[in-house]
Amino acid sequence: MQTIIMAGGKGTRIASIAGDIPKPMIPICGKPILEHQIEVLKRNSLTDIIIGVGHLGQHIKDYFGDGSKFGCNIKYYTENEPLGTAGMLYKLDNLLGDFILLNGDIILDMDFSRMIAFHKEKKAQVTLAVHPNSHPFDSSLIITDNNARVTGWLNKEDERTYYKNIVNAGVHILSIEFLKNCPQSKEKIDLDRDMLKPSIQKGRIFAYHTPEYIKDMGTPERYAHVTADIENGIVHGKNLSMKQKAVFLDRDGTINTFNGFVTKPQDFDLIDGSAEAIKKINNLGYLAIVITNQPVIARGEVDFETLDLIHMKMETDLGKQGAYIDDLFYCPHHPDKGFPGERPEYKIDCDCRKPKPGMILKAAQKYNIDLSSSYMAGDDNRDIQAGINAGCIPVYLSKKEHFEDTNVKTFAGLQDFADWLIQE
Repeated sequence: MQTIIMAGGKGTRIASIAGDIPKPMIPICGKPILEHQIEVLKRNSLTDIIIGVGHLGQHIKDYFGDGSKFGCNIKYYTENEPLGTAGMLYKLDNLLGDFILLNGDIILDMDFSRMIAFHKEKKAQVTLAVHPNSHPFDSSLIITDNNARVTGWLNKEDERTYYKNIVNAGVHILSIEFLKNCPQSKEKIDLDRDMLKPSIQKGRIFAYHTPEYIKDMGTPERYAHVTADIENGIVHGKNLSMKQKAVFLDRDGTINTFNGFVTKPQDFDLIDGSAEAIKKINNLGYLAIVITNQPVIARGEVDFETLDLIHMKMETDLGKQGAYIDDLFYCPHHPDKGFPGERPEYKIDCDCRKPKPGMILKAAQKYNIDLSSSYMAGDDNRDIQAGINAGCIPVYLSKKEHFEDTNVKTFAGLQDFADWLIQE
């Protein structure tokens, strides 16, 4: 599969780092951003590359040449006038089929075989790599259905109340068919606003959710953060071909205050310090995955739509403080009967309700998680037993008591645990 890298940006927001070279040529840890990308592509056997250049583009051509010294075949398209983030695509006459499209200002490390397999399975015209980020409040957000089909797109300026933290990461797979179905309407074309968003209603755009490392270098602050992540091995470590480590988190009483089951979004309140703790877990390179029993579904107290809103409220509140979860698994079942309005189809003895380890095992399979180096943190015996049953390191969160099993680590709360984790 061919890869096209859009490397024509001027990088005005990061000019204080290097203003006399193209943004993708800004060095980080001894090599240009673009070289980091090409190394990742080569590891994925994606060596047929087209680079779109513009402002100061000769620097890129001089450095990479035909790509032979980097083990790749590199061609170039030069924009003499800015064509936007997608105008160049209509100028290329050597596209062979579906292709990967990368923003040239991101540091990433991905197992592309997973994304390509997803694209083929969905028979997608477009696949977007999406992920949560630490600043969803000023990012465009993607809305999907239960089949990962993109159904909506919220730009930064669009009104929003509660939202799921899903952001377009700047990695795409596009088909030639999609280009044909999006006739060029003007010379300067914005990929998101002029092509992707207007095509959502056709139902052939899908979102590939990945926790792998994909971050832009748009500001000096983000540049410094990514530099530290490369040096600490976090960037490569989050490639899903590598065994992952995770912190599995209970919800009620661990992330949010628990005064009875939450049945509407406005009753969901973060525990003081829980967002800061999850942010520390994010920065350490652990996957932050919520594992929660939600018997309110089986008991008929909440429907699935309302539960989704409650979880959107959680992600919104976390995002406002720079924290995010990588995924969430919940069990809607409850074996005990006799509740008014209960839903019989969910009144079963399942494999996912804690203390059974089903949700943890499902997450481990999905994300290639090493359970022996991962933690299950919660405030209830069922959380601890679920962690033990899954082979995780159990963490009991309680200000009042220690867990009866001395092999279980006990902390006063999630923040104390996160601070301990930093020292490990």
